[in-house]
Amino acid sequence: MTKLYERTAAELAALIRTGDVSSREVVEAHLARIDEENGHVNAITVVLRESALADADAADSRAPTRPLHGVPFTIKENIDCLDSATTHGVPALEHAMPYVDAPVVSRLRAAGAIPIGRTNLSEMGLRVSTDNPLRGRTLNPWNPELTPAGSSGGDAAALATGMTPLGIGTDMGGSLRNPAYCCGVATLKPTTGRIPHASSLPPLDHGMAGQAMLVTGPMARSVGDLRLALRVLAGRDIRDPRSVNAPLEGPDPDVSRAALVTRLPGANIAADTLAAIDRAGDLLAAAGWTVERAEPPELERVSAVWGELLATDFFDLLPTMRPTLTASVSDHMTRMCYAFDVEDRSNHALHAERSHLTRQWSEFLSTYPVAIGPTLTCPPWPVDADLDPHTGIEMLRRATIFIMPGNVLGLPSIALPTGVVDGLPTGIQIYADLWREDRCLAAAEIIEAGVDAGIPIDSVGRPR
Repeated sequence: MTKLYERTAAELAALIRTGDVSSREVVEAHLARIDEENGHVNAITVVLRESALADADAADSRAPTRPLHGVPFTIKENIDCLDSATTHGVPALEHAMPYVDAPVVSRLRAAGAIPIGRTNLSEMGLRVSTDNPLRGRTLNPWNPELTPAGSSGGDAAALATGMTPLGIGTDMGGSLRNPAYCCGVATLKPTTGRIPHASSLPPLDHGMAGQAMLVTGPMARSVGDLRLALRVLAGRDIRDPRSVNAPLEGPDPDVSRAALVTRLPGANIAADTLAAIDRAGDLLAAAGWTVERAEPPELERVSAVWGELLATDFFDLLPTMRPTLTASVSDHMTRMCYAFDVEDRSNHALHAERSHLTRQWSEFLSTYPVAIGPTLTCPPWPVDADLDPHTGIEMLRRATIFIMPGNVLGLPSIALPTGVVDGLPTGIQIYADLWREDRCLAAAEIIEAGVDAGIPIDSVGRPR
């Protein structure tokens, strides 16, 4: 019999709607799972036990008419959730209490969902890892010696082990997609502006890198839950000047053409990932799609512009941020910034090239409505390998080269698990053109139906 914590968010909402289970039973099942698992992975930093049970009882007293009525969810600790601190993983913000929910949290509450816990992240969200001096390290539930990635690693590990059916994280350089891949779960990185991002705590506004590249998005164990969450979360909020109201479905629903991206400049794609990409192509072809191998445009320049945008902001920010950061992360960000040559680049030239690259990719994605390639090009690396002063930055550059188009160009993408090989999850990434999350979802649903992601799991570090 399938346990409640193994169910998807949509399945739980349906069970509550039909009266087969109560919201309290669902919340209690996930609280019990947190008690079993969290001590072994440190994914959830604050358990909202009392408020979640009170909210569940309130939900059970009302008619279950809302799409996520009585379903629990978790929130990354850089997203505002009333009555719990927005810490960003640093001691200086341990007691930083928000004045109002972030738009994504208020919309999930309005849809009937119940906050059950806050989740861990990397220090100020600045690493492709999940570790900080306030909450400690989140372990990869598949292998605690390997990174769970980051910065939204807490939600990814919580989903992988059944502690939550739905998580909310952020992504400015793969922070949703990297941990989804390493922990074997699914996520949707939306088009920039599709889902609003706003805080009640300073800084209320971001520099150009944040405005261009930072998004909030859902993490889950099924594509159906990503689709459901997108419907709940999308749309304009005046607190986010970038946010817009845009149709969730495009005018041309026939998207049955896909590019398989199996060659990348300067990076080798792991054999298991190549096999997963080919398997995805076979599944789409069996569904009647035209599938071809193709190389998207100017990936090296896309990666470089991402770094130049980041460096332009962070060279200004680092002096004021250093007192709140550990020396290792401060040094890491300094190395990251110096890896990109911005001294001879004007803002005009940088943003002109970004516009050019966005146009090139949109043209590519008009020929191939979806492009399927790796999430990370390599398997999860050993813990803290990203901090190596000699090899860490170059390793990250190679690993994330197919991540960067989503951020620097604003494109939607889905990271999708595709199975387990040698005890580790495998996965792919699916891109579509701006505002065409529907195309990502259509391809992902076909592929998902033909694979077994093998989640949720008992964490490997948990005594049997």
